[in-house]
Amino acid sequence: MKCQRDKFSLQRKISYLNGAYMSPLMKKVEKAGIKGMIQKRKPFHISPSDFFRETEVLRNLFGQLINSPESARHVIIPSVSYGVENVVQNLEKKKGNIVLVAGQFPSNVYPWSSSSHYQLKFVAAPTEEKNQAAAWNENILAAIDDRTAAVSIGQVHWVNGIKFDLTSIREKTRAVGAALIIDGTQSIGALPFDLQVVQPDALLVAGYKWLMGPYSIGMAYYGEMFDNGSPIENNWMNRKGSDQFSGLINYEEHYLPRAQRYQVGEHSNFVLVPMLIAAIKQLLKWTPLRIQQYCEALFHDVIDTLRSEGYIIESSEGRASHLFGIYLNQNTTMERIEQVLSKHRVKISVRDQALRISPNVYNDQKDVQRLVRALKEAII
Repeated sequence: MKCQRDKFSLQRKISYLNGAYMSPLMKKVEKAGIKGMIQKRKPFHISPSDFFRETEVLRNLFGQLINSPESARHVIIPSVSYGVENVVQNLEKKKGNIVLVAGQFPSNVYPWSSSSHYQLKFVAAPTEEKNQAAAWNENILAAIDDRTAAVSIGQVHWVNGIKFDLTSIREKTRAVGAALIIDGTQSIGALPFDLQVVQPDALLVAGYKWLMGPYSIGMAYYGEMFDNGSPIENNWMNRKGSDQFSGLINYEEHYLPRAQRYQVGEHSNFVLVPMLIAAIKQLLKWTPLRIQQYCEALFHDVIDTLRSEGYIIESSEGRASHLFGIYLNQNTTMERIEQVLSKHRVKISVRDQALRISPNVYNDQKDVQRLVRALKEAII
């Protein structure tokens, strides 16, 4: 794959290696949003069927991205915390522990901590500096026991991109009767994920990072475990017959089948839905595998260079290529690095103790070399 920078409106003078913070909008996604806004100039052209047509398109596209054929299991959510809260409220209320990884993003922690039914069991990162992924995965598997109600985890760690062995975790959770909940926000769209292989009970994804969509919309998958649950929000659109506007006051006690009961109210958003449709259509053309390969190739020749300068980077086998952490050389400081990066106009994030590097297909070798020069210059 060649660089896709022309599909974005990024300035050449800035090296944006910060997709894990927020992706830039593709030009076609921006146009889809503008078209959606203009549509409301003439609301008399918006028919009842328009409330449902594009949401069904979006659910099907999301299914293609994660290899999940049942569109009725895919729903639109406003945020990951919203999606996780539906899980928390509908998981079997048994006393037990919820296995999380240390330093997990708060959206996948607070909904669990708010429940009195569960004890949070954080699995700390290994203390060794090299090859953390293997040891961390071993510790996660060891933490899952007969009292585990669920493991709620990302496909990668949001700080440093370390990959979690979801298939082995799924096997262990199934053996003890625990649920597997995945926050795919920092991976879905840029790292291959096969729902038929992993078979999670729920998958939640925010749309504004690697799905390359707008803010305040995301997608979720809910498996059979949640088919008869009670949603945290009772809106009119998740009930049977909601597409028959003339009969809405014939109040319906039954929900739409499978996961559709968990859709957020007003999910027919005429601006955000078309934008996310445009974004996922392009991702399906590129494919997450090719995006991952592109990002790996970008940094292939410079990882050893940075290590030789004293920076610490996880092995390629244990981390993603679209998101990885660089830990500091002892001969520099975070303050010094931030000053030099600003000088070179390199945009990344600092999360915990890591420099979080997160490239995508809009980056090229000019961006990579600018980052390398800055990190070399930062060494005192």
